[in-house]
Amino acid sequence: MYKLLKFNSRIWFLLGFLGCATLLAIGAYLQFIEEQEPCPLCISQRIAILMTGIVFLIAAVHNPGRTGIMVYSIIGALTALAGASISTRHVWLQHLPPEEMPECGPGLEYVFDNFPLSETIKLMLSGTGDCAQVSWTLLGLSIPEWTLIAFLMLALLSLLQIWNPENQ
Repeated sequence: MYKLLKFNSRIWFLLGFLGCATLLAIGAYLQFIEEQEPCPLCISQRIAILMTGIVFLIAAVHNPGRTGIMVYSIIGALTALAGASISTRHVWLQHLPPEEMPECGPGLEYVFDNFPLSETIKLMLSGTGDCAQVSWTLLGLSIPEWTLIAFLMLALLSLLQIWNPENQ
């Protein structure tokens, strides 16, 4: 069984990319098929998933040597941990008491059209009352909670490539 898991980093990075692509496909399904409108933090998490996936894809295509694997592993882990921090903020907002929730803000389209980029980014990363709503759960966990788990797994997968014996 262990021999089946002995992949080189190129394969692991490709699997990480496929995991990111799957997460983005699930997000698209929930948005366009299930008609769940994403909040600013959801969109920020999707951007972090996309960035992590791009790092993994570049690493898989490049197939670097030992030093390159270390660099891609660290960059991949950092992008995944940035996404995990956004997910953590989202989970925190969802667990606030109702009287402490922030007010719901204007739609992102309005914000993009009428506010400077710095204000738009600040809104996307801080979240609004829209972000505190739990509209879907699986096994008792909300979408941001599952996304947090996914980000932590992606960061772990990335960092484990530094010590992958198949790369020696």
